Amino acid sequence: MTVDAKTESRDLLAECRVDTFRSGGKGGQHQNKVESGIRLTHRPTGISVASRAHRSQHGNRREALRRLREKLAELAREDPPRIQTQVPAHERQRRIEEKKRRSRLKRLRARPRPEE
Repeated sequence: MTVDAKTESRDLLAECRVDTFRSGGKGGQHQNKVESGIRLTHRPTGISVASRAHRSQHGNRREALRRLREKLAELAREDPPRIQTQVPAHERQRRIEEKKRRSRLKRLRARPRPEE
């Protein structure tokens, strides 16, 4: 890990609330006694990530920071603007013809009007 990555991690960690918890699950006494699970809540955005995959708190903290960076990058990503296109003239004409055909069919299904 480079110096820049370490300071970036430290800065990101400073913006987070860090909670530790017992991981639970399989693993016996170690899992039941040691608080190795980490939950990071990014205060500015409210994004929360948790990690409990590793036996150590340090490994889980690294994993949680990686997940948080991914979520923040996804949040910051902007979709490219949509380029509007027009419906081709032949397709527009086909749609109109289909509407006329459906209209004729519906008129044929209607009850006949009483003649006066």
